[in-house]
Amino acid sequence: MTIFALRILFLLLCVLGSWAIGQLNETWAARPLVAVLIGLIGGGTVIAFDRFLKGFSLRGLSSATFGLFIGWTISYFIGNSVLFSFIDDQPKLIAQIVMYVVFAYLGMMIALRGSDEFNLVIPYIRFRREDKPERLILLDTNIIIDGRILDVCATGFLPAVFLVPRFVLSELQYIADAGDETRRVRGKRGLDVLNALQKNPHVEVKISDEDVLGIKEVDAKLVQLAKQLNAEIITNDFNLIRVAELQRVKTLNLIELAKALRPVILPGEKLHVKLVKEGREPDQAVAYLDDGTMIVVNRARRQVGHEIEVILDSVLQTSAGRMAFANPVALAKVTATTPAGEVALTK
Repeated sequence: MTIFALRILFLLLCVLGSWAIGQLNETWAARPLVAVLIGLIGGGTVIAFDRFLKGFSLRGLSSATFGLFIGWTISYFIGNSVLFSFIDDQPKLIAQIVMYVVFAYLGMMIALRGSDEFNLVIPYIRFRREDKPERLILLDTNIIIDGRILDVCATGFLPAVFLVPRFVLSELQYIADAGDETRRVRGKRGLDVLNALQKNPHVEVKISDEDVLGIKEVDAKLVQLAKQLNAEIITNDFNLIRVAELQRVKTLNLIELAKALRPVILPGEKLHVKLVKEGREPDQAVAYLDDGTMIVVNRARRQVGHEIEVILDSVLQTSAGRMAFANPVALAKVTATTPAGEVALTK
């Protein structure tokens, strides 16, 4: 609303200024409507140009200015070198103008591609702490709502600056205000997680105002912004990962990280587990490891609710995750000794 009011004020000043200038000339003084119309067109043109540059940040402006300066400097020295001393004035002027335009354009484009290296308008020097990580990681909506990013950041294994684009924050707010109870709870959880990340003294989290014009979908915006900032994306969204890989944007898959950190369990290994419920088959019980791996324990239904020692019989990888089959250690020992005893008695 403030920006709209400023634009209206600017337009009024343009109209008044145009009318006042017209009063200084007798010809234009007789045509006040024409002067007012010129003010409206001029002010409207400036406002339209301002809206066109909506996604152009101060960092981009400083980079473009720096590139323009470098391009003009190079073209000036080349245009006034001995290479052009033997050329007539008119062809020389045309060649110099062409060089100014070409080098100015190239300078701006090169500077804009590396705009993240320009943080100050003057003197175009980047100040940073020696221990400040240069790695930029973008957080998407799903990874914030997931919440496990809090535990990952607490470990210190990701020394980076975490960026939350403004359009991701807007999506979180939209989900938190949704009419559906489930979506509303997820959105509020995401906002709480983001708030906790910002309060963590060991994590640097920034809200980025960078936007991507011409793209409406949040995932597509995120990938394009990652390309512009030379950043990575941390997510648990497989579709986003596929899109990012197609555009050669590096992603950090939290689901793959969780799988990689699961403890290795092998047949014959002994574990202490707590039986939490009965299994499908008769006399079976089910236990779970900390990573969610399900262990089906044979001949243990009567011990549900107790913690026992088991020995793994086999480990399977299914589409739903990893599961294992085991037997109680005490029963395994009895099974191993009973046949020999029975043979001895028979004899």
